Amino acid sequence: MQDLIIPAKTLEQLQLTPSELLIELAVHLYDTEKLTMGQAKKLAGLTQIEFQKEMAKRDVYIKYDIEDLETDLKNLRMLD
Repeated sequence: MQDLIIPAKTLEQLQLTPSELLIELAVHLYDTEKLTMGQAKKLAGLTQIEFQKEMAKRDVYIKYDIEDLETDLKNLRMLD
């Protein structure tokens, strides 16, 4: 595997810093379900909360479906 090199001129045209581009990429890859949230926040170099704030700025929401809810409810019941 090789590293990805983005020319400075491209970043200038996009008006993004390298860290901003990583955040954009990480949010997109999470939103398209190519990365988990843990993988995406690591790629972006952010904490969980920081990454969630960046997602919210872009109207991207945490993936949480009915199966996740059922699993959480089952786990909570086991705590009783």
